[in-house]
Amino acid sequence: MISSAAIVAAAIGLLPGTAQAADPAAPDVRRVAKPSDPKQAAASRFQTFTSGADKSVRREASAAARAAGAAVGNPGLKVALGATNTGAHSLQLDADITSADAPLEVSVSWGDGSEVELLAASGSTMLMPTHTYAEVGEYKIKVGVNDVANKVYVENELTVVTSGSEFTPYEPTRLLDTREGFRAPKAKVAPYTAARVKVGGYGTIPADVQAVVLNVTVTNTTSAGHITAYDAGNRRPNSSNVNFEAGETVPNLVVVPVGEDGSVELYNGGWESVDLIADITGYFTQRAASGYTPVAPVRFVDTREGLGTAKGQVAGQTSFGTRISGLRGVPQGVKAVALNVTVTGPKEAGHLIVHPSGGRIPLASSVNFTAGQTVANAVIVPVGPDGSISIRNNAWAGTDVVVDVVGYYSPESKGAFMALSPMRWLDTRDPEGTISEISGAIAGRDYLPVPFFSDDAETAYVLNTTVTNTGGAGFLSVAPDPNSAEQYEKGTAVTPARPGASTLNWTKGKTVPNLVQASAGLHGIVDFWNQGWEKADLVVDISGYYEEPVLKP
Repeated sequence: MISSAAIVAAAIGLLPGTAQAADPAAPDVRRVAKPSDPKQAAASRFQTFTSGADKSVRREASAAARAAGAAVGNPGLKVALGATNTGAHSLQLDADITSADAPLEVSVSWGDGSEVELLAASGSTMLMPTHTYAEVGEYKIKVGVNDVANKVYVENELTVVTSGSEFTPYEPTRLLDTREGFRAPKAKVAPYTAARVKVGGYGTIPADVQAVVLNVTVTNTTSAGHITAYDAGNRRPNSSNVNFEAGETVPNLVVVPVGEDGSVELYNGGWESVDLIADITGYFTQRAASGYTPVAPVRFVDTREGLGTAKGQVAGQTSFGTRISGLRGVPQGVKAVALNVTVTGPKEAGHLIVHPSGGRIPLASSVNFTAGQTVANAVIVPVGPDGSISIRNNAWAGTDVVVDVVGYYSPESKGAFMALSPMRWLDTRDPEGTISEISGAIAGRDYLPVPFFSDDAETAYVLNTTVTNTGGAGFLSVAPDPNSAEQYEKGTAVTPARPGASTLNWTKGKTVPNLVQASAGLHGIVDFWNQGWEKADLVVDISGYYEEPVLKP
């Protein structure tokens, strides 16, 4: 039996506790689109490396051996090398051998300490071995070709860089504030124009940064609109990151690729000018740092229940700390944590600041709210030296705070980030031009299974989810589906368990975005649950995914 309290909670969009309500439609009547190929989506960011045949170094029989009558042949023996990324950690090597008609022994040293690979060949040929590195970074490949019969050996080498990136946390720092003229003109961003944010080379951020984590806030709005974040120098995508209405201040976390000049564009897609604020909390480079591990959402803090801190609202202008490392499946030694932070029942407008423990309180904001609002925002934040984070209520009155952990970054984690130019994956209002081509609003208390990539190496997807055309209040939950696409096709899928954590909250008629780093689960299908009682449309944009190495046994 569903309690009246649960009905009220769902009706006003409160955070869920346990899963309870009417069952969703039977899974055997559902159909999911075929999963996509991640390599095709990421191909534009794969690099090709070459070392011509003229770089071959030849060694042949010594002068003494030649004087003794040793044959010296195959004068044209040489090898040209090329390599192309095929994944975050993997590549294909092309060894183009020019040789007389003779048996050859070919050795490949991949530059990572793994066993030298030995291949047999004969005469002029092309060898195309593949390799997966355990860690992202730069490696020097050496290929040797030995013609035993003619007593000659040539070698060539090639420096390659894996395409995946790993995360380096950065103390929350403001990179842009058009209200103050900080790193931009002191003026609102005009409609249908963009503010360019220089990331590479700022502070201690490397110039070759691949992607950046920003909390983007739009404020001083006079009409509805949206903000799109994308890599400078690339074509503006049809995706959105922050949706707003007149008079609103709306934040949203974005994980966005960085353009070749080290910059990100923040495009104002509204009819009127707006102010923009951008705060950085980390970045990705093609060097070993911290990989990502997704987890099923785990609640670490709920001030309503006294979980993770004292019971009761967090008073205005006060902070509390909560330990992350070593608790509830999060190991010791993590460098940063991915959170969904929700404010509920605030007495007045304000914002939260989430930051590593033990340091100064940064200027950056994490969640902005108005009186009485329930609002969630994704946060990626460095973890302090003691394994904790701090949360400050910068309003002048109290509010309740809920914190769910959805993943963590650590040197031991293997998930490397593959940045994509943002693209629209799903739009239930109009599937034309989307990847999934799924249409139809999600019914109340129901879920929509959405397939992403079919490769087993993917562990999580970086998505911007937006709920719109809401018929009533509710919240969105996101979780991996236990079924495969084949099970859905055959009608043997089981009904997934209803998740207990929320990703974003809405009230009737509102359009609300939030970033989610969704676990891929076992089959690359993600369930989006409408936990309200009325139907709602869903828009999903993807800006990247995490991939682990699949090593040879």
